Amino acid sequence: MPDEKPADPGASLARRDFLKLTTAATAGFLAQGMLGARAGSMPELPTNPVTAANLPTRNLGRTGYQVGLFSLGGQAAIEQSDNDEVAVAIVERALDLGVNYIDTAAAYGSGVSQRTIGQVMKRRRREAFLATKTGRRTRDEALAQLEESLRSLQTDHIDLWQVHNLSRLEQVEQIFAPGGAIEAFVQAREQKLVRFLGVTGHADPEVLMEAIRRFPFDNILMALNAADKHHLSFMEQLLPLALEKQMGIVGMKVPARGRILSSWKPTADTGSSREDGTGAGVLSMREAVHYVLSLPVSTIIIGCDSVAQLEENVQHAKEFTPLNDTQMAGLAERTASIHRQALFFRRWP
Repeated sequence: MPDEKPADPGASLARRDFLKLTTAATAGFLAQGMLGARAGSMPELPTNPVTAANLPTRNLGRTGYQVGLFSLGGQAAIEQSDNDEVAVAIVERALDLGVNYIDTAAAYGSGVSQRTIGQVMKRRRREAFLATKTGRRTRDEALAQLEESLRSLQTDHIDLWQVHNLSRLEQVEQIFAPGGAIEAFVQAREQKLVRFLGVTGHADPEVLMEAIRRFPFDNILMALNAADKHHLSFMEQLLPLALEKQMGIVGMKVPARGRILSSWKPTADTGSSREDGTGAGVLSMREAVHYVLSLPVSTIIIGCDSVAQLEENVQHAKEFTPLNDTQMAGLAERTASIHRQALFFRRWP
C-alpha cells in the first residue's frame, strides 16, 4: 500500500484543546502552546484493506469496529531500546498481514514502544485501531501523559485510551475521586482526542468489576489464559459482567510471556522453580491461542520477538476453530501443575 503523506505534527497539535483546565500543571502546557484547538469530528474508524481477506474478525463490543482475531501487543521486541530495525519491521508486517489493532502503553519501555509504533503510524495511521494506556491516577498527570502519547505516536487522536493496570481497590477510588484520572478520560473524549475509553488489569477480578460497575467503559483488556480457573479466575465473573455490559473484550497474557509453553526455557538469572515462574510449561502456542479465542473475547494481543513469530501467531488465528468443552477442560487441567507461573501476574498471598 502506498505510504500516506506524513501528518504535520504542528498542525496536529494546533487542532487540540483541553478547555477550562485550571491547575498550574495544565496551565503550564497551555502557556507553552502544546495544547491547541481541535475542530470538527473524529476521523472515520480505521480500515486495513487486507483484514477481511486474511483474518477472521469479531465485533469489538459496542464500538462498531470489526477487529481481527489476532492483534499486536506493544511489548517484547517493540519496547526494547536500540531495536528499531526489528521492531519497526514487526509493526509493518503486522499491518501487511491484516492486523488492524495495535496496543501499546506509555510505560512500555519507558516510552520506547509508543515511539517505535509512531514511526509506522506517521505513514499508516488509517490502517490500525490504535490503543494506548496511562498509569497516571490524577486528572492533570493523565492529561500530560496523553499529550506525550499523542506526540510519540505521531497522531492527533487515539482510538482507545485505557486506564493502565488497576490492581487494587484503592486505585479505583483514586481515579474516581475529585481530580482523578476519570475526569481526564471524559474530557479527552469530549475534546475528540480519544474515541473510546477502556480499563485494563491483571491481578484481581474484583478490582476490575468495581471499575466497570462505576463507569461505562467501552473496552476491557484482561489477562486470560488456559490456567485462569486455578487462581482468581477472570473467566468466572468478570468476563460475564463485561459481556453483559457489551464491552469490547481483549485478552492478554495468553502465553504468559512464554511461561505456559512447553518451549519455555528459563534463563540463568531466573532459576528453575515453577513457584517463581521459571519452569517448563505444558502447552503449544497454538493450544494457548485457541484456548483464549474459544472464549467470548473480541481479540487477543500478543507481543512478538520477531517477524517470524508474528507470522506464526497470525497463522494460528487464521486457522482457529472453537474448542469444545472437553478440549477446553483438558487444556485447563494440563496447566494445573504450572498454574503459579502461568498466572504470575495475579495477586498472590
